[in-house]
This record gives sequence, structure tokens and C-alpha cells, in this order.
Amino acid sequence: MKDNKKNGFFSWLTSKIKKKEITDIKKNNREQKNSSFSNKQESILETPLIKQDNLKKDNIEILNDYSNNIEKSQNIKKNFFLRLKKSLKKTKKFFGDGINHIFSLKKIDKVLFEELEEKMLLADIGINTTNRIIDNLIKEVDRKDLKSSEKLYSLLKKNMYDMLKKVEVPLDVSGHTPFIILVVGVNGTGKTTTVAKLAQKYKREGKSIMLAAADTFRAAGIEQLEVLGKINKIPVISQRSGSDPAAVIFDAVKSAKSKKLDVLIIDTAGRLHNKIHLMEELKKIVRVIKKIDSSAPHEKILIIDSCNGQNTIQQTEIFHKSLNLTGMIITKLDGTAKGGVVFSLADQFQIPIRYIGIGEKMEDLGVFNSEEFIKSIFI
Repeated sequence: MKDNKKNGFFSWLTSKIKKKEITDIKKNNREQKNSSFSNKQESILETPLIKQDNLKKDNIEILNDYSNNIEKSQNIKKNFFLRLKKSLKKTKKFFGDGINHIFSLKKIDKVLFEELEEKMLLADIGINTTNRIIDNLIKEVDRKDLKSSEKLYSLLKKNMYDMLKKVEVPLDVSGHTPFIILVVGVNGTGKTTTVAKLAQKYKREGKSIMLAAADTFRAAGIEQLEVLGKINKIPVISQRSGSDPAAVIFDAVKSAKSKKLDVLIIDTAGRLHNKIHLMEELKKIVRVIKKIDSSAPHEKILIIDSCNGQNTIQQTEIFHKSLNLTGMIITKLDGTAKGGVVFSLADQFQIPIRYIGIGEKMEDLGVFNSEEFIKSIFI
């Protein structure tokens, strides 16, 4: 195939994905179910193509008593990056190392872009986001007349970093008393566990916390939150299984306001995004909250299970349409080789990613940092 100089060196890519290839990728996903860098970022871009992970096994203390110990809190934050690197090793091996290999062995040609495209799709980055990233690279190649695959590799990392940086917005729970957080998501994403981790985090920061067990469909869910609350000495508002979740939330909001608590976290029942009546129930919950505090809920967080891959795109779309989400937490990144879905979520919705989860322990919930995420995959 000859180069067309007028249309750009890589104009061939405009028709790069055949319908059959798209169908195969979607089928595969269903079957599996589921502008320059500042000095701070130069280390990301200038990383050699092939670099062994020399990170020594980190002996991280398991912290069970957080109380309000500032030193422990600082240690948790410092060590989160080390644990993140270890937790993302599946994604790094499947995606990061695969990308590294492509750029280390190929010149800038059609084959390189085809292999890059395939690897990104298989890592659950998604067709739309993959196309956007590759199209941006092609424009850079044409504009700068790049010949070095290593420079192109740096540009790839920069583009992916920029995509994540837009959604790197830490959650600020000040400004309202109480600051009301509504936690939603489909079944099995780890909502209740994440609620407990959030409560522990804010308590460690010296804030007064209350939990609302609004998952009244599961008796076990109510009990789980009550036990976690008792262990951590955090009050939990609950009713018997089968109660109206809106009634539980009404009581919780009234109580939290009367006691002038800092944060109220509401755990809702897991619900399939395609069940219209369950999504309508969430809207009712929001209306009930607004009757007491018109500015609330102040944060509507969707919990995303990264192991569900591209299925999370449809989930996010429907929850966002129903609630106008203000944030998301991505869990179970330690259990998947396809952490590329984070890029797809960031690109398509641009909803702030508040936290990411990399394990079951309380300290395994950390503030999302785009630079650390990129380094954990590509270095």
C-alpha cells in the first residue's frame, strides 16, 4: 500500500477497523462478561521502552487501628503507590508490557498501529477511546514527521496521562454539615465494603461520621454495615430487612443534621442498571433527601467493578442519566488484567474518579492519582 502524502502518512487508518473485527471484539467482551509535560511528568514520558520492574517486595504494615494517628495516615498514603504497582501487575503484564514490546520491535508503520489497536481493544479500552488515542498519535506523526518509535511511545503515554488527568479530582467533603454521600452501583461491585472504607478514612481524618444502611433488600447487607460500624465505633441508622429504603435515609439525614455531623454516607442496594423501577427508586431517594436538604446529596458516587470490563460503560451511562453522577470509585483493580477500562470511563464520561480500590483491606482504598496509575502500568 503506497503512502498518500497529501492526506497524511497514515491516512490508511481512517478505515482501519473492519466491521468483522469490531463484531469479534464486542463478542469477545460479552463472552468474558463483563500542552507539554511539567517536570513532574517528565519521568513518565522519558521512560526507556524496556525497563525491568526492580521494585522490591514491600513489607507493608497492616494497620488495623487508624484512630486519628497522623503518622499512620501518612504511611498509608506513601505506601499506596507501592501497593498499586503490585496490584496492577496483571494489567501491566497484559497491557503495559505488551505495548512496550510493540514499540520496541516495530518501526512506525501500519503494522505497529494495527498491533497497538488490537492490544488496546483487548485491554478493554474500548473502540471509541482506542480510535481517539490512535488518531491523535497519527496526527502527531504527520505533523512532526516522527521516525522514532520511542518518541511515539512517549506520546502515547502522554495522551493517556492527559485523558486521566482530566478526571483526577479529589473529593472535598467540607462546605456542608453534614456532607451527604449517596453510594450506588450494580450488584457485587463492593459497595458496602467501600462505604466502610470511606467511613474509616474520614474518621481517621478527624471527622464525625454516620452510616445509613439503605440496602434493605439484603438482611446480610444491613448486618454487615452494622458490624463494621460497631467495630469502627461509627453509628449506623438501619431498619429491618424489607423496609422502605427512603424511610431509612430520611431518618439518617434528620439525625445527622440534628447532631451536626461532618459526613453521612448512604449505602444503597445493588441494582441492575436495566431495571427501570429500581432506577426510579434511586430518584425517589434523591427527592427524599432534598426535602430535608435541597443542596443534597452533595456527592453521588457510582461504584464500578473493573473486572466487568466494557459492561461498565453501559452501567455508567444509565446511572449517570438517572442521577447525574458527581464521582466514581473503581474497585477490584487487583483482580483484572484489563484495567484499560479506566481510560474508557474517563474518556467517555469525564466523571471525576475519586478513589480506586486495590484490595480488601481498609488501606487498599486510595485517592486516584493519574501519574501513579500510568507509572504502575508502563514502568
